Amino acid sequence: MKIYTKTGDHGDTSLFGGQRVSKNHSRITAYGTVDELNSIIGIIRASDPDPVLEGMLERIQNELFVLGADLATPPEKNTRIDRIGDDHVRRLEQDIDTLEEELKPLKSFILPGGSQGAAYLHLARTVCRRAERNIFSCRQFEIVSDEALIFLNRLSDLLFVMARYQNKFKGVRDVVWKARK
Repeated sequence: MKIYTKTGDHGDTSLFGGQRVSKNHSRITAYGTVDELNSIIGIIRASDPDPVLEGMLERIQNELFVLGADLATPPEKNTRIDRIGDDHVRRLEQDIDTLEEELKPLKSFILPGGSQGAAYLHLARTVCRRAERNIFSCRQFEIVSDEALIFLNRLSDLLFVMARYQNKFKGVRDVVWKARK
């Protein structure tokens, strides 16, 4: 099987189910950003994360593939693909609770940074928020599940907590925001 098909050479591509759409279609933008997020998580996994985070990140990468397929498949298509659901959201919430038990409560805002892994986790968080906004924009024109939005909302929270946890693992303090006086 060749990697190139030449079917997208004129600015269009296929959704699952065969429908051809422009490469700047809202669904393509949404799942393209999810793919970007997945790539950043790959960078994080390659940068020596805490072992607790490694397992979570591997699972999240697989779930992001589920989300991408979900977004690439219009709901009216009767395909038997996995879709993001409540169980995915619950796992993210459990991960947040597990990691927060090990962290001191926040008393101020923190800036992205600290260790390299934490900085990448903050980058992933911001791309996750962009993916969430893209899906919300997509919903103005298309049916996209509530669970997809909720999943990304929760994932961005988890990525924030993971950044703090990674800093703790590396023995690096979170960078505290200092308001001008």
